[in-house]
Amino acid sequence: MTTDATLAGHLQELRRGTVVVASLTVLRAPGYGYSLLETLSRAGFEVEANTLYPLLRRLETQGLLTSSWNTDEARPRKFYTTTEQGEALASALRDEWARLDRAINDLDKHAGTGRKS
Repeated sequence: MTTDATLAGHLQELRRGTVVVASLTVLRAPGYGYSLLETLSRAGFEVEANTLYPLLRRLETQGLLTSSWNTDEARPRKFYTTTEQGEALASALRDEWARLDRAINDLDKHAGTGRKS
């Protein structure tokens, strides 16, 4: 396996969980799949539609999102909104992300010094 392939695999693993947190955060305001893809892309989250749509269905099945169809426009769209349970999960995941970021930064500061925190 090449270094690029190894990096790509690890980046994919890292992004998988962050897309959940990002989606739950963005969908605090109702949004449909394509608009979410655009919002995530502008923020630097590269995710494919064939990955996002199954994720949205899974989050809805888990009770983290609700959905409703908007048929007011020429093209019906399914809008998703983060539930209270989804808000709580996103908040807990963001807190854990911040904790892990601090821990990694602490490890980085002490790397090579032989000191233990």
